[in-house]
Amino acid sequence: MADEEPVDPKQYLEETCKPKCVRPLRAYQACVERIKGDETGHKHCTGQYFDYWKCVDDCVALKLFVKLK
Repeated sequence: MADEEPVDPKQYLEETCKPKCVRPLRAYQACVERIKGDETGHKHCTGQYFDYWKCVDDCVALKLFVKLK
């Protein structure tokens, strides 16, 4: 067992948490659709993007830190 490569459970937990964060994901996708025609580069969806990943990270944290030693 010492020769086996360690497995990062965070990636698996992120995939299981993404369905729980549909509302922030839809807000981000709606923002992306709204600004598609922006040629100036001034409009962005950074806030919605970070809101989505904060939701995912909060969900993962509850499960991940229980497994860490």
